[in-house]
Amino acid sequence: MRYYISDLHFYHDALNHVMDQRGFRDAQDMNEHMICQWNSRVRKNDEVVVLGDFSMEKWEKTKAVLEQLKGKIYLIQGNHDRFVKDKDFDASRFIWVRSYAEMHDNGRKVILSHYPVLCYNGQNRLSKHGNPKTFMLHGHVHDTLDQRLLEQFQQITRNTMRGEAPIPCNLLNCFCMYSEYIPLGLDEWIEYHQQKIINED
Repeated sequence: MRYYISDLHFYHDALNHVMDQRGFRDAQDMNEHMICQWNSRVRKNDEVVVLGDFSMEKWEKTKAVLEQLKGKIYLIQGNHDRFVKDKDFDASRFIWVRSYAEMHDNGRKVILSHYPVLCYNGQNRLSKHGNPKTFMLHGHVHDTLDQRLLEQFQQITRNTMRGEAPIPCNLLNCFCMYSEYIPLGLDEWIEYHQQKIINED
């Protein structure tokens, strides 16, 4: 099974009080909870794609977290993942570390970037039944005004006709707080965002 998640921000105590307002007592309390949530879902041979901003600390402390997490981990590097530049950084805990990637997941393409890509590769590809064949998975914007703007952009795009068909636009923000810090599969993220649209209408 493959899962996706973004913006865990291990060790980032400030997010308990500003922006995300996660509400944990301190960074240690937050770290322990996120590790527990991760391991409640992920098994040894599962794959997890982290869509950036995994840790705010240097490599030594980040490694201590990684050693407690189950699964085969891929890292899409985010703007806060400075530990990958540490001279002692050992990439062997990750299957790979990249700034951008494209993968396939159960017959669909996933575009992977920390930052949302508004016009992404394969965006217009549909199945013979008219279902999207490509999804853009990202992080970075958390649950902020930037996310609201992305939602507006998607709505405008989906309501715009190219010839006789509306333009597909499927950006999935895999922000960890949306999933209670549990990595989710592609279908789960699709369902989450579809339900989010229904609830906001």
